[in-house]
Amino acid sequence: MQFEPGDRRRVLPRHLRPASAPDTFSYAIRPARAADLPHVREIYNHFVSNSAVTLDERRSSVPYWRDKFALLEQLGLPFLVAVSPSGAVLGYALAQPWAGKNAYRYTVEDSIYLGPGAAGKGLGSALLQALIDACEQRGLREMVAVVSDQGADASIRLHEKLGFVEAGRMGRVGRKFGRDLGTVYLRRALRPSRPRRRLSLFPR
Repeated sequence: MQFEPGDRRRVLPRHLRPASAPDTFSYAIRPARAADLPHVREIYNHFVSNSAVTLDERRSSVPYWRDKFALLEQLGLPFLVAVSPSGAVLGYALAQPWAGKNAYRYTVEDSIYLGPGAAGKGLGSALLQALIDACEQRGLREMVAVVSDQGADASIRLHEKLGFVEAGRMGRVGRKFGRDLGTVYLRRALRPSRPRRRLSLFPR
């Protein structure tokens, strides 16, 4: 069909227009590296400054994360990051010792945080499942989550989705932003794929 000068091409109704290809959210999950720690710090500090998801009130430093990274590496506990195709850190998950006695050496507490724009896309589930798998491969038997009772509903739903069950609550044990805050405890039994080598988590 030919169009004469001045003719206007017909614009198709929205429902007849070809759909544009949606942007794909891509990532890879791998063990954390020392170079990731400044980015991990920024993700965590965003929640320290802007939410009650963590009860920390002081922003963390890179040396703090270096010490944590070294400790988890020494103990053989997993510290994972999710990265974009360009290498940007989108989120992280780690397992750290639970409580302060060696009898708890088969139990860990998980910590998982996603950076801005990474929530609601399935990354949280993928990271937490990868952390669970890594803990089972290391012979761990129990994972505990301690979640704020205000503003952390998404975190509670995420843990419940992956088999965690509520184990108890403590009210008004913390205070941040002028509000009294409590904690929700969730736990999940792990299925270790091999025995964990005997390792003291709290050497004297």
